[in-house]
Amino acid sequence: MTQGDDRRELWIMGLGKRPERGAIVSGYLESAGYAPRIAGPEELASSKPLGILLDLSPYSDDGWGILLNLKSDVETRDIPILPIFLSELGKVGGVFQVAGFFTLPVDEEYIASKLAVLGLTEDVMDYDLHSLIVTRKGDEQLSRLLEGLGFGVENAYTGKEALALVTIGHPYLIISSLMHPDMGAFELLERLKLYPQTRNIPFFILIKDAMKDGERSAMSREIDHLVRKKSLSREEFLTYLRKRN
Repeated sequence: MTQGDDRRELWIMGLGKRPERGAIVSGYLESAGYAPRIAGPEELASSKPLGILLDLSPYSDDGWGILLNLKSDVETRDIPILPIFLSELGKVGGVFQVAGFFTLPVDEEYIASKLAVLGLTEDVMDYDLHSLIVTRKGDEQLSRLLEGLGFGVENAYTGKEALALVTIGHPYLIISSLMHPDMGAFELLERLKLYPQTRNIPFFILIKDAMKDGERSAMSREIDHLVRKKSLSREEFLTYLRKRN
């Protein structure tokens, strides 16, 4: 980024001591008019980016830890995060369009505010809008919150049940825990992207305020299984971003 450049930055995180892995995605971002910056979480103390592309692959340097820390901190939790998969050589294997992350335990005031800022509560009183909560045992607190905002609420307890309910009812938004008995949230998200009628449903993920090392490894492996065998081209990657002039 040159001195005096007034473009807002997109930061690439999770690379640790291997910043060279960010070269390809940086080039893609520059071609679309963004100002990419390979950064560490400590740099957020002095400035904030337009958004963060966070590597959650098995080659990431504590991507899951960075995600948890950012979303647990009131100073950084509103920064949009786009999870990506970078190969060992930095090729872009996948992009996961999550509408947002919420930490557990549920912060009712913050979730209500976030949904309002995103415009997801504007029409709730005029239309019969439904939400889908996908958790192992249901979440009464979250259900009450969404009902209080005017949404109808359905619960699914596995990924397959969620897919069945979505094809029948087409919910207005989905809030899912990170892991289910049969699949993880990222696999559920990718399956929803396969169909025109479900690919644009806002999809939020609930994350615990702490994750064991085994859970982090399991989620990274799941993402590894989901990515394409060949890397995304620049054109394919940029379809996930709004082009800036």
